[in-house]
Amino acid sequence: MPTITDQFLNRPIFRIVSEIAADKGVRAFVIGGYVRDCFLGRPSQDIDIVVEGSGIDFARAVGARTKQHVSYFKNFGTAMLHFRGDEVEFVGARKESYRRESRKPIVENGTLEDDQRRRDFTINAMAFSLQQEDFGALVDPFGGIRDLDAGIIRTPLDPDTTYSDDPLRMLRAVRFATKLSTADRTFTIVPESMDAMRRMADRLQILSCERIAEELNKMLAADQPAMAFRLMDEAGLLRYVLPELLALKGVETVDGKGHKDNFAHTLAVLTNLSGNSDKLYLRWAALLHDIGKPASKRYDPAQGWTFHGHEVIGARMVPKIFDRLRLPLDEMKYVQKLVRLHLRPIALVDEEVTDSAVRRLLFDAGDDIDDLMLLCNADITSKNEAKVARIRGNFELVRRKLVEVEEKDAIRNFKNPIDGDYVMRVYGIPPCREIGVLKEMVKEAILDGVIGNNFAEADAFMRLHAPELGLHEV
Repeated sequence: MPTITDQFLNRPIFRIVSEIAADKGVRAFVIGGYVRDCFLGRPSQDIDIVVEGSGIDFARAVGARTKQHVSYFKNFGTAMLHFRGDEVEFVGARKESYRRESRKPIVENGTLEDDQRRRDFTINAMAFSLQQEDFGALVDPFGGIRDLDAGIIRTPLDPDTTYSDDPLRMLRAVRFATKLSTADRTFTIVPESMDAMRRMADRLQILSCERIAEELNKMLAADQPAMAFRLMDEAGLLRYVLPELLALKGVETVDGKGHKDNFAHTLAVLTNLSGNSDKLYLRWAALLHDIGKPASKRYDPAQGWTFHGHEVIGARMVPKIFDRLRLPLDEMKYVQKLVRLHLRPIALVDEEVTDSAVRRLLFDAGDDIDDLMLLCNADITSKNEAKVARIRGNFELVRRKLVEVEEKDAIRNFKNPIDGDYVMRVYGIPPCREIGVLKEMVKEAILDGVIGNNFAEADAFMRLHAPELGLHEV
């Protein structure tokens, strides 16, 4: 009959750790995510070993036995090595206490039980014994296996204490509920834990922006990222994490006319997109695509609610959000571009799809055109099935036109056939304003389809129109 040992602990590293623990007369355990993922049937190559003693000394002994390099992190009392595809981290069992103004704990040596008590959730506090006398025994003082089976996220201790000590755990609760949920089963955060989050939400203010961003990225990388933002909203965390999203909530009605809830719409777009792409920053673009709507919302008795220019306002907001969360500058520019352009393909759907309009879209989007089209397709969320079918049909026309124009005109990575050095040589002039004006005229002529995207036609166009700027060939 298969046992836990056969299923989960048949890797050589576990027997090596067991033997060294016996030699040293200390107790060692596999703990945390590896144990949880074993029961969930999820592959895992991240192994945490807790030792009742010095984790660093123990890792040094394992490194010597396996002939593997050991990385030491003395400030944290941890060490790590790689062995046969696994990343194995060692830490001494410890107990922790906290000061209210900091999430940095005061650490003392402790037992396995002390170490399990300091863990964030019961499902992450389970351990397998690596002692030779009870190798593979499950040590689960807080009922983690029961909670895992029930699909709930619960703290080992009183949630007020757990979240006050380290408020990052509130975001981790949301992240684990999101990450572990599948199409067949949803993980939920227990009510007492949600209530504690609402009481403790302001504690998020002591966290660094980098740690918040790290959790947000992990949430967005999940299979069902929209779930995370619904949970953060329910728990009162959003206003300390992404208040720009919170501003999208709600429906206002005037003269019996209301607009859609833009928060719900945003999460629907994120869900649609996530089913078609796992690109992290494309998902960020979906999350932020409508953040300019609250500032642009207007009521017109003739038109109803309008959000004119929200894409421009939203694009201006993106750098501030990325700067606040210390997210990468290059990715910020990508997200900003998609937010700024996200209405353009839809506008083509509603109008005649001309070659000129398609060229300009290709020019402005460049290599990100495919991602932009994915975002815009995800943005079609109407409950009117006939309307959705019509828009999607027209959207396919735009897609085909994009391919056709790109094949013919090569606009996606547009480079002006006329450069400044060439203009200066032809007209015998130094650097001046007229050069830029002339190049812009050539570019516009190509995008409008007046001339082809090639040097011969661009040169002829330049020579025809240069005299209008007072330029004459030498």
